[in-house]
Amino acid sequence: MTEPSLFQEITDFGSRANPWPLYEKLRSQPVWLEADGSFVVSTFREIYALLHDPRISSDPANLLPEFADKAGPLAQAGSNLPPSFIRTDPPRHDTLRRIAMRQFGPPHRPDRVDKLTPLLEDVVTKLIDGLADRQQCDLVDDVAYPFPVAAITGLLGVPPEDEPRFSQWVGPIVDSTGKDSPEVAQQRADAFQQLGMYMFQLAQSKRANPGDDMLSGFVTDDGPDGRLEGGDLFSALILLLIAGHETTVNLIANGWLTLLRHPEALERLRTEPDYAVRMVEELLRYEGSVHFLPNRTAVADIEIGGTTIRKGHPIVLVLASGNRDTECIPHADRFDPDRADNVHLAFGNGVHYCFGAPLARLEAQLALTQLAKRLQNPRLVSDPPPYRPSPVLRGPIHLPIAYDGVLPN
Repeated sequence: MTEPSLFQEITDFGSRANPWPLYEKLRSQPVWLEADGSFVVSTFREIYALLHDPRISSDPANLLPEFADKAGPLAQAGSNLPPSFIRTDPPRHDTLRRIAMRQFGPPHRPDRVDKLTPLLEDVVTKLIDGLADRQQCDLVDDVAYPFPVAAITGLLGVPPEDEPRFSQWVGPIVDSTGKDSPEVAQQRADAFQQLGMYMFQLAQSKRANPGDDMLSGFVTDDGPDGRLEGGDLFSALILLLIAGHETTVNLIANGWLTLLRHPEALERLRTEPDYAVRMVEELLRYEGSVHFLPNRTAVADIEIGGTTIRKGHPIVLVLASGNRDTECIPHADRFDPDRADNVHLAFGNGVHYCFGAPLARLEAQLALTQLAKRLQNPRLVSDPPPYRPSPVLRGPIHLPIAYDGVLPN
């Protein structure tokens, strides 16, 4: 039996709670060739360069046939939907992204996220109010999960009463990221089919009775690039629904875990009004939700980091390793919200930079600030907590905490 590679050790569930020593070893060379033909990129400069390199494709069609199983769960949903725009390349990517962005941010909707602030504050206030009748909770189940779900479903125009249904569909999709087996593939396909059918019915109702939500905009607004139609519409909706909450769940849970491990930062968050902005930025670097991007392909041979990445081969960009690269980031293993010029790869970079970043930042700032100010003497029940199965979207599946009481907002 062959010994597992360093990257295989990282993706093994046993390493989920503390992958950082393995990432340090991984950075001993910028690029690694895995036995399956994948190229794993570990260092900040090389990851950043490849995120801006037009020879890197996000389209699974550019994989050599022998790597078809590396296309990833969002490209192998078992449905007839086309890839979402994050799995396409320019110019098609740019057109689809502009249409989607038209309903979310500048220039057409420059105040969309800012206008959400009162609603988000109200949602997180009520969630924390709900902790007041006990002295222990699961931070994931009680705050970190329901808060982003309420935000993204409200933004898209999903009725609040339908929110509980999404965990049944999203779980099999997200948990399958980085894993493949016939059983997992079937569960993923079933989840995509049910979610797609639901979104189709919702889109039909929005065409008949549009509101001020993103889905209504998608099906009624004719911008310069037209509308998202057919499969492109539903692929985008499924992407936004999943990406719009899963990564933020992990950001809030990882953030609260980090703050409880750094009580001096928690105390500053309680007392310094402006601390949340730079604290969340450091959390994104130090404990980001997305640990690597497994769905990239070379469309030409690329010389980088002393290695030739070969055309048609899969590329894995290990963002979390790059974010701890001491060659580019001073004292990268230190949690330091006061660091100057905080640069990180938490939202990717280049043409695929996460367009939901402003919303994720705002949600984390609001949730973590209220938790810090209102929970009295919060503490971990277990450390490390249990983690989610996925090595790609890394975060606690549960985060049990104890506290002495809940202050009014």
